[in-house]
Amino acid sequence: MSAWPIELVFRRGARALHITFDNGAAYTIPFATLRAESPSAEVQGHGPNQKRTVPNVANADVIRAEPIGRYAVRLIFADGHNSGLYTWDWLKKLGEMSR
Repeated sequence: MSAWPIELVFRRGARALHITFDNGAAYTIPFATLRAESPSAEVQGHGPNQKRTVPNVANADVIRAEPIGRYAVRLIFADGHNSGLYTWDWLKKLGEMSR
């Protein structure tokens, strides 16, 4: 892992996660992106070229986050999706995509 998160702030009004890393990098990732790019097999599939498009992500809402050890966070979305484990590296990648 290249950087360690020091702050995760869920901005409900903006529907976005703001994450700051110990190397100074900071990203704001829309909830819609988090839902559409969930690292779960339900979204990514079980192999190459199996990614699925998630419908109706424009109004995605994160209702809860649960730490998973020291390497990830599980996001629970209002639509019931909760199977993606968002590693710090995955969140960094999504942050870079969201710029």
